[in-house]
Parts: sequence; structure tokens; C-alpha cells
Amino acid sequence: MAELSQISLLSYINVTLLDYFPILELPEEIQALVVERVAVNSFTYLYGLRTSCKSMKALAERSRVNHFYDVLSVPRRLNMPHELFKTCYAERNPSKLYMKGVQFFFTFNLQEEGLTFMKLAADEGYERAVYTYAMTRKIFWGDEEYFARFTRESVDRIGKLVRSLKWAWGLSHGDEFRAKRDEFIENSKGDKMCNRCFWIKKLGLFFREFEPMSVIRDTREW
Repeated sequence: MAELSQISLLSYINVTLLDYFPILELPEEIQALVVERVAVNSFTYLYGLRTSCKSMKALAERSRVNHFYDVLSVPRRLNMPHELFKTCYAERNPSKLYMKGVQFFFTFNLQEEGLTFMKLAADEGYERAVYTYAMTRKIFWGDEEYFARFTRESVDRIGKLVRSLKWAWGLSHGDEFRAKRDEFIENSKGDKMCNRCFWIKKLGLFFREFEPMSVIRDTREW
């Protein structure tokens, strides 16, 4: 059923979309912007648009489009080639900057470099990066500046998205993270739990569920 759904979706993009939204009649620079927006929203939609006609294929294959993928939303079964990861990084793709930042900070213990990459992705507005950067700044330096960027609803949604990504393959956090986690648990007992209870809860979820990144994809090679 899933495969049939994929086929139906791509058929919709290739036929219905081009029938009812005359993208090919727009100026080429507008067509290019449409392709970039599609890349932001869905790799599957982009693939469908790419296969619709030669002009869309040419626009979708421009290196600039690689800036817009959310590579963490690409279905794992597609198994993106390593060269495409490198190309996305060369185009300063925010999701690739985020991946590199998380791996540098939490896996390789390269905190300065990792934090820089996460901040670059966060400042591009990449939600996973904003959340992880905010939590990391709070945990390691007590800095709550980025908390102001969230509503309670948005931090619930983004936090679940970030913490649901299981990319560690059994890898454990380093000693400093575990020490911070133990300190947090100890200090969250008793009366202190009433202070700033919402963010205490969110930090607790981050400590409990956030995983480091495995070295199966070593971002130092990009």
C-alpha cells in the first residue's frame, strides 16, 4: 500500500500539478524559486517535479537546490549517496550544518566547532538546530537567550521531532554530558522543581532522549 501511495503521489505531481498550476508559463527565475520551495517542503515532491519534464529536471539539478533539502526528512530507504551529502554541505545546507554541529559537539567533543555549526544552522531558521542549540547553550553555559524564540507549543513539537531521531546506533554521550545530566537530576528534586517548571521539564526530556550522532557518516570528511 505504501508503494501504491508513493506512485499515486508522484502521478499527482507529474500530471495534476502541472495541469492546474502552469509553472512552465512562469519566468524561469520564478520557476527556480518554486523548485527551491518544493525542495524545502519535501524530497519526495521534488523528485516528482524533477521527473515531470526536462526543464524541471534541469532546475532541480542545479547545485543551488542542494541548499534547501532537509536531509533528515529524506526517507532512509533512499540512502542518499555520500557525494550528495558533501554537495549539500558545500551549499551551506542548514540541515547538513546541523548534522555536522551535533556530531562535532556531542560525538567528537569538539565543542567550539560544533556549537558554531549549530548556530549557523539555527540562524538560518532551521528548527531542529534552534532547539538543539538552545538546549546545548543552557546545559553547558546556563544561557537561556534562545528560549525566547519558542512558544510552548512550538518547543513541544520541535523537541519531539529532534528527540525522535535515533542516529546514535548504541553510541553513548561523553562524560561531560552525563555529568551535566546527573547534576540536573539531582538539582531538580524537591522544591527546586517548582521554579521554571516548564523549561525544567523540557531540559529533562532533552537529557533523557537526545542521542549523539554515530560516526557511520563522518562529517569531518565534508
